[in-house]
Amino acid sequence: VQLQASGGGLVQAGGSLRLSCAASGRTFSRDDMAWFRQAPGKEREFVAAISMFSSNMYADSVKGRFTISRDNTKNTLYLQMNSLKPEDTAVYYCATRNGRIVTSYRSRAEAYDSWGQGTQVTVSS
Repeated sequence: VQLQASGGGLVQAGGSLRLSCAASGRTFSRDDMAWFRQAPGKEREFVAAISMFSSNMYADSVKGRFTISRDNTKNTLYLQMNSLKPEDTAVYYCATRNGRIVTSYRSRAEAYDSWGQGTQVTVSS
C-alpha cells in the first residue's frame, strides 16, 4: 500500500491549491480516507475526511474553504483548497484505512493505518 501526495507549493493568501493523493497497491474504493496537516512546532491535526460512501467531514478551521473528494476509478484522493490563509501553512498528509471508520473516530490520526509522505503548502501574507 502506497500513498503519494502532490500538489503543494507556495501561494499568496486568498489563492487556491489542489492536492492529490495517488494510492497504489490495492483498490481503495472501500477505504475511508482523510487529510491531516502539521505545521512547524505543532501537532498533526485533522483537516478533512471522506468515507467510502463519499460522506465528508471537515475541521471547523477549513469548513467552507476546502473540499475533499475522491475518484475511485483513478484511486486518487483530492483536497481543493480555496481562500488560503497563512495559518494553513503546513505539511499536508493523506491517510487511508480499509473499511469503515466509526464517524466519531474519523478525525483521529490513529484511525488510519497508511500514510503518504506529505506535501508542503506555504501561504504567504
